[in-house]
Amino acid sequence: MQPAQRRGLADEAADRIREEILEGRIEPGSPLREVELAELLQVSRGSVREGLAVLEREGLVQSVWHKGTHVIGLTVADVEEVYAVRAALDRLAAVTAAVRATAEQLDELDRLVARMAREIDARQVLALDLEFHELIYQAAANRRLLDAWRAVRWQVHLFQSHRIRLGRDRYRAAAWGEHKRLATLIRSGDVGPLADAAEEHAHSARRALIEKLTGPPKR
Repeated sequence: MQPAQRRGLADEAADRIREEILEGRIEPGSPLREVELAELLQVSRGSVREGLAVLEREGLVQSVWHKGTHVIGLTVADVEEVYAVRAALDRLAAVTAAVRATAEQLDELDRLVARMAREIDARQVLALDLEFHELIYQAAANRRLLDAWRAVRWQVHLFQSHRIRLGRDRYRAAAWGEHKRLATLIRSGDVGPLADAAEEHAHSARRALIEKLTGPPKR
């Protein structure tokens, strides 16, 4: 872990710790000790404490009285909760974006899908995946809906990163195909199939991750 630079030390500490979590160098469920992090980042414990508070608001860490702070867990129950919320939000965002998106936003969704098709690094596909969904929420032009997405966005990022690290699956191919369908349906304004596709997109990710955690379903 690189030392934090002397700019907005709390935000810099949050950025560094978040990166360690998302890259899997700090595992889900791991304790986060202020003294150790302050030494690694070469900042004060106060800056680390404020940085952890940022990450707690993002849902990546939890603080428990008398037990300290730890990275959120990655259990089936955690996945079910996050993706139930995401499915509902994605459905609403997609159908709203179909009505409110500008021509420029629709074109940018298509460009992101084209970049996914060309990308071979799954982590870069994930970055494009999240950028695609961020754009849909922006296109929906509903500030509270965007805030709700951003409250779970980093947890989705963590879970999808962990899915990629657990081993090869069809994430890259599925990401391209599913996002292409979403972009096409948003442009068409066909909100019935779009609502179902947006919700299924979230549920598909949930099922894939749970299978990684528990093994394939028994026949």
